[in-house]
Amino acid sequence: MPPESRPCSRLHRSSGPGPRIPQPASLHRAVLPPRPAAAPATTAWTLPERLLAAAVLLLVAAAALLPAWQPPGALLAPYADARTLVGLPHAMDVLTNLPFALVGLWGLWSLRRGPGGWGVAVPAALARLFFTGLVATAAGSAWYHLQPDAAGLLWDRAGMALAFAGLLGLAAAHRVSARSGVALAALTLPAGLLAAWLDAAAGNVLPWALLQFGGLALLLGLALRPARAGLPALSLAAVIACYAVAKLLEMADHAVFEATGQWVSGHSLKHAVAALAAVPVCVAGATRRHGAATAGVDNGAHRPTRPWAEKRAPLRRTAPL
Repeated sequence: MPPESRPCSRLHRSSGPGPRIPQPASLHRAVLPPRPAAAPATTAWTLPERLLAAAVLLLVAAAALLPAWQPPGALLAPYADARTLVGLPHAMDVLTNLPFALVGLWGLWSLRRGPGGWGVAVPAALARLFFTGLVATAAGSAWYHLQPDAAGLLWDRAGMALAFAGLLGLAAAHRVSARSGVALAALTLPAGLLAAWLDAAAGNVLPWALLQFGGLALLLGLALRPARAGLPALSLAAVIACYAVAKLLEMADHAVFEATGQWVSGHSLKHAVAALAAVPVCVAGATRRHGAATAGVDNGAHRPTRPWAEKRAPLRRTAPL
């Protein structure tokens, strides 16, 4: 075929020292930037996650392998304050559950429009589980103290299991990782319900004791770690301190009742102090939300005071020459 009959060959080849016309593929490579390499998915467990999992497995193994234990008369132990007020039996032990409901409703109200001060979904969902457990604890504990028995204690501890799952999961998500928080809450909730049932049905209080004191040890270990970036400050030390004081008041029920001239018992004070342990969680969820609301005022100098200030000024029309 003569050269004149090759229609497109000269468009893509250089015929001498002149510039070479780029091919379509090379033109595409010259214009578009290279694609960034996809980040590898992080599936390996970190060291804090492994340590947390090992501690949880140790508690589970202890609950499963250690022999059953039940203190004598633990279920039917009389409480110090059995006074009836306005026809309400055990009135002080019943009414002092109100702080649980108030703090729980406060926390749920702060999360009514999304994650609130937590900023991300996982810690907010775990905080919501914790606050729901507080409301359930208030109802279950009040019901139990109206007529203390094994069935009522089961409902009391079922609400506490919800609160424990939310609190431990939130602490893990706040200090280790979101997935560790979800996993710990998902394990604590059924374990807590099972422990409460074993105590009521089989008389074995050991799993419940391990849940309470083992969970407190987990909180103490998590409190030694710094908070994850982007999350509000949460004082786990304050939570631990309030809960520890509440347990001491519970064990000194009769002693506190006598020391206060039979005005208030240790168990009634235990309810109020234990409810205070939830206040740092409420404050943590509200702190960042308030800061976000006031950030626009504090940093208002960086914004134009008039919405049209950043618009380009129109060109002035000059008189014709």
